[in-house]
Amino acid sequence: MKMDVRKIVMGICLGSSFLLNAGNEDRVGSAGASHLLVNPWSRSAGMADAGYANTNGLEATFTNIAGLAFTEKTQVKFNYSNWMGSASIGFNSAGIAQRISDSEVFSISVQSMNFGDIPITTVANPEGNIGYFSPRANIFNIGYAKEFSSSIYGGINFKVVSESISNLKSNGIAIDAGIRYVSGEQDQIKFGITLKNIGPVMRFKGDGLAQQATYVSSGFISSLEERSATYELPSLLGIGGSYDFIFNESNKLVVAAAFTANSFMKDQFRLGLDYGMSTENMAFNLRAGYCYESGIFNADNRSNALIGPTAGFSIDALVGKNKSAIGFEYTTRFAGVFGIIHTVGATISLK
Repeated sequence: MKMDVRKIVMGICLGSSFLLNAGNEDRVGSAGASHLLVNPWSRSAGMADAGYANTNGLEATFTNIAGLAFTEKTQVKFNYSNWMGSASIGFNSAGIAQRISDSEVFSISVQSMNFGDIPITTVANPEGNIGYFSPRANIFNIGYAKEFSSSIYGGINFKVVSESISNLKSNGIAIDAGIRYVSGEQDQIKFGITLKNIGPVMRFKGDGLAQQATYVSSGFISSLEERSATYELPSLLGIGGSYDFIFNESNKLVVAAAFTANSFMKDQFRLGLDYGMSTENMAFNLRAGYCYESGIFNADNRSNALIGPTAGFSIDALVGKNKSAIGFEYTTRFAGVFGIIHTVGATISLK
């Protein structure tokens, strides 16, 4: 697969100008498929999603797909979140990233939200007792990233999006694209830009839109199908930078800052920290972050639960001759009145 970095840059710049002009706080809540905005991965979420420039491997399929190019050989991940704290929503994510050449990496991942079993009710049976249905929200990702030079990396991520209840379903497609620039004597300076969730409108279809109607004059019964309105995807532009403070071979602090221009939400500013230390057989990382948007300190004007502080850590055992990593990760996010979101998972990174 061949890819021209100039075309990626041009596409992102054109999309960036569109998004920056389209952003409008009055459009908050008017987009659909909002689960596209949820970071399923623990390590990057611990930095408040500020890692547009420094998140590597499979987790980069959410932040900035260009970071996928930094996968060393093979990476396998599984994460679970109790989404929105006490809302009893299970959020599972799993994926694999595989290097296919000296400069190219391919990935496949899936995210699924399970809302549990909900009783089916109708006008004739308002109390239920006629069965249950399980709403679902799924995303299937296919990612590709390439190293164009020692300083420039780029990638693209294709998504298949679906939402469903018992008798209605909506399907759509979306694309992410991103680039990363790396500089410095020790590659400690990084800059990234990504354009996410670009795709056609979606629409719900199914038997749930069909209603039985009886004409009073003739008593004739017919089926009428209502028309569902279309809805747009929550597209956004992310710009970020990071700097690695390398104290020695075993200690490093990464400071990342980012700006998110949302088409259907308030714009956000992000700050993330990642302190890592390692020994011959173990690596430990401690992370913290903060996401700010206007109105965050006013409960009446707060329009997003996923803002404010985040924190997390990861522990990796370095095994084998190549020091492949087998790790555990945890992150906590504070969702206001919904409670605390816990994300736990495991990562295997082969070298």
